[in-house]
Amino acid sequence: MSSTLAASTTADLEKALTGLRAGERTALAAWMRRHLFGHVLPFWERHAFDPAGGLCTCISDDGRILSGDKWLWSQWRAVWVFARIYNTLDRNPVWLERARGIAAYCLRHGWLEKEQGWALLLAQDGRVLRGYESIYVDGFAIYGLSELYRATGDAEIRRWLVRTADAVLVKLAQPYDTLPHFPYPIPPGAKPHNIPMIWSLKFAEIGAQLGEEKYLQAARRFADEIFLLHYDAKTDCLREYVRLDGGPFDGPAGKVVVPGHVIEDMWFQLDVLVHTGRDPARAALAHHLTLRHLDLGWDREFGGLRLAVNIDGSEPVAWGFADSKLWWPHTEILISTLRGWDETRQTVFLDWYEKVWHLCLERYVDWENGEWRQKLNRDFTPMAGVVALPVKDPFHLPRSLILQIEMLEKPLAR
Repeated sequence: MSSTLAASTTADLEKALTGLRAGERTALAAWMRRHLFGHVLPFWERHAFDPAGGLCTCISDDGRILSGDKWLWSQWRAVWVFARIYNTLDRNPVWLERARGIAAYCLRHGWLEKEQGWALLLAQDGRVLRGYESIYVDGFAIYGLSELYRATGDAEIRRWLVRTADAVLVKLAQPYDTLPHFPYPIPPGAKPHNIPMIWSLKFAEIGAQLGEEKYLQAARRFADEIFLLHYDAKTDCLREYVRLDGGPFDGPAGKVVVPGHVIEDMWFQLDVLVHTGRDPARAALAHHLTLRHLDLGWDREFGGLRLAVNIDGSEPVAWGFADSKLWWPHTEILISTLRGWDETRQTVFLDWYEKVWHLCLERYVDWENGEWRQKLNRDFTPMAGVVALPVKDPFHLPRSLILQIEMLEKPLAR
């Protein structure tokens, strides 16, 4: 994209954001659709679909394939994206076929019968390179399968969805520090925020979708862990780790807050309430904690959200790449702040929403290659090294755009 076209596209967004503040939503929804279908998805269409099956996500920002290995973490997330596009934005069957094709590769090669869960990493030909190392792969499998089942009504997809969910319920009855937890090792004796964060949403969604109370009960239990154990009312923060009994975890890990996780989780919890029973007080707290962790994690010197901070502001932070500026927290801020404004009409949410969109246009949108840059240093210079997984996958960014479009295009409550 030329610099002139980039400037024009940016100007169009500025105009649409001004319109949103005045109550006009259609221009911003239209801009978002152009960005998703004209800038983000074409990157994946050009570079990533593998004739051998699945999606190439070991890929550079300029589209070079670095490896044909398939991390199922990314494969299942991509299933969700393409199925969701088909379900809510565009009934073009190509999107459903994309989702089906990636899911077929995972179903053909990825299930581990002995472990009753999904492999972490497959070779291009489907051989298992790394086995059952992360309960989060199961979470993303459920996410993708549920959206694909919504699109197809396929009984076999439903069977895999229920099989995965029921196996996870058994695993989650164990102490959390015994669970396979790649890429974030759990300190012995600790409960991580990630587990109730992910599983409250997944079980709430499939509980509502399938009409299964056991999943809804699990969702409520995990949501309660977040607000009753991880939320520290004294500091008004969500701790990433607490003790297995719910008390404060000692040592450096006990002080860690990951603002992007909290901000993402707060819109998760709003969805959980939709499925499990509305609670105005908890919804208000979720909106409040979005703003609180934006303020806590925002870098006053360079701008942008730091990946991790200590609850008391001290240094160093016991979290890898704590000062980095990754794309995904900023895409999650866009969801949470737009939703905050949509549900409360507090202008502070719209102020943050505009501020973060300005930052993303300047720092993350890759006008030359398509998609967005995935990882930057604190000062927004290019960042080397692997954070979590060695992948670039179509998830946080397209999901953010999809959910923003859905919010902007829904009928306004009267």
